[in-house]
Amino acid sequence: MIRKNTETDVTMENIKPININERISRQVPLVAYTLLILLPLTLVFFASFKTLKQLYNDPLGIPEKWSILNYIRLFANENMLIYFKNSFFVTFTSVFFILLLGSMISYAIIRMPNVVGNILFGFVTLGMMVPTQVKMIPTYVLLSDLNLLNKHSGLILVTIATLIPICVFILTGFMKTLPKGLLEAAMIDGASHWQVYSKIVIPLSLPAIASTAIFSFVITWNDLLHPLLFIKSSSLKTLPLALLQFQGEYLTDYPMIFAGVVAASIPMIIIYIFFQRWFIQGMTAGSMKG
Repeated sequence: MIRKNTETDVTMENIKPININERISRQVPLVAYTLLILLPLTLVFFASFKTLKQLYNDPLGIPEKWSILNYIRLFANENMLIYFKNSFFVTFTSVFFILLLGSMISYAIIRMPNVVGNILFGFVTLGMMVPTQVKMIPTYVLLSDLNLLNKHSGLILVTIATLIPICVFILTGFMKTLPKGLLEAAMIDGASHWQVYSKIVIPLSLPAIASTAIFSFVITWNDLLHPLLFIKSSSLKTLPLALLQFQGEYLTDYPMIFAGVVAASIPMIIIYIFFQRWFIQGMTAGSMKG
C-alpha cells in the first residue's frame, strides 16, 4: 500500500519573492540613525587633532595636518591624571554598590508575595519619575547637614540613590523570568536566602547585571550635574567637571575640550568591549522568554 504524503510540497510557487522595497524601508531608518550617531563623533574626533584656528577655518573637514599637541597639553599641563583617578574611584565605587544593593532589593521583591513585592517595586522605581533638577536643593541641604559637601563620599551616596531605582527596574524584570522551581528546590535542600541569591540568582542574572553595569557606568562617568553641585576643590573634580576649565568667558578652547572628550570615551569603549557578550544577552534575554 502506497502511503500518500499529506504534507504540502514546497514548490517555487510557494516561495514568496523578496520584497526589496520592504527591506529598504527597514534599513533606511537604521542607516539614518547610524549616521546621526557617527557623524558628530567623527567631527569631534577630527577636531581633537586640529588647532583652534584650523577648527574655526574648517570645522567640518579632515585636519590638514594631524597633530597630537592637544593630547600632549591635556596630560602634560593639566591634572588630568588626577581627574581620571577621581572619576574611576567615584564611578566604580558607585556602580559596585548600585549593583550590590539593587540586586539584593530585586531578589527580595521576587521572593515576596505578589502584592507586597509589587508595592515595594513600585515604591522603589518611583524614584525614576523624580527629575534630578527637582531634588537639587533638598539634596544639597541634606549633604550640608551631614557634612558631606565637597567629598567623594557624598557624591557617591547621591549617585547610588539616584541610580538604584533604574537598577531595580532592570534586574527585577529579569529575575522574574528565572524558574521559581529551581529557587524553591534549593530552599528545600537547605540553602539559605543568601546562598540562593549568591550561588543561583546572581550567576543566572549575569547578562542583566552586565547590562545594568554598563548603563550605570556610562551615566556616572558622564555625570556633570552632581559634581558641579557638590564638588568645589580642584583636587576632587571628576573628568566632566574638569573639562569645563577649558571654557572661558570670551574664548573656548574647543580642540582641547574635544581631546578631553575623546580621552574620556576610551574607558567606556573598553568597558563595553569587555562586557559586550553579556550586554547583548541581557538586552535580548527578556524578549526570548515567556
